[in-house]
Amino acid sequence: MNEVSGADVHNAARRLELCGLNRGAAGNVSARRGSAFLITPSGLDPARFGPSDIVEVADDGRFSGALKPSSEWRIHRDVYRAHADAGAIVHTHAPFATALACIGNPIPSFHYMIARFGGSSIRCARYATFGEQALSDAVIEALDGRCACLMANHGMLVFGRDIDHAVALAIEFETLCEQYVRALQIAQPRLLDEGEMQRVLAKFGSYGQ
Repeated sequence: MNEVSGADVHNAARRLELCGLNRGAAGNVSARRGSAFLITPSGLDPARFGPSDIVEVADDGRFSGALKPSSEWRIHRDVYRAHADAGAIVHTHAPFATALACIGNPIPSFHYMIARFGGSSIRCARYATFGEQALSDAVIEALDGRCACLMANHGMLVFGRDIDHAVALAIEFETLCEQYVRALQIAQPRLLDEGEMQRVLAKFGSYGQ
């Protein structure tokens, strides 16, 4: 398996923008590389930086390169510390996920695909100022047993086994958020009960190729 590169991270950032999950300098992407990780630079649109501008950050927060890492680098570091199965992380300000995050409630079991993210609901991390350790702590709490969460008044975050998986999960997550928002416009969705969600979670253990 080839080691992840700056080009991989940059391509993922461009894909998220093309899919409408991020616009301009919003959001960030990272991928684990050994005991460190590669992350998009702070405050730049993907069109304004290239693969060589991706920043490598060590576990102690030291970074190398001409540009500063994303202001949310602490979240990425702490997710990698807490989740050995996390190979890449995507944080976006995707429209539907962000709309729900601004309400501040979890997403309940309105659709069986909620289980794709590890549980019978998707939690919303409590609000904290961007770039601060308190926000990272809130995200880690919301991700307990999950690979995705909303971030109150902010956006969403997912992690996957590698960068392609993380991007795919981010797209799936935003799709679910859109479906939930549209369902709420019609009526209060009928929720699947906990027993059914546990059955779906068990089936996801062998889902895919």
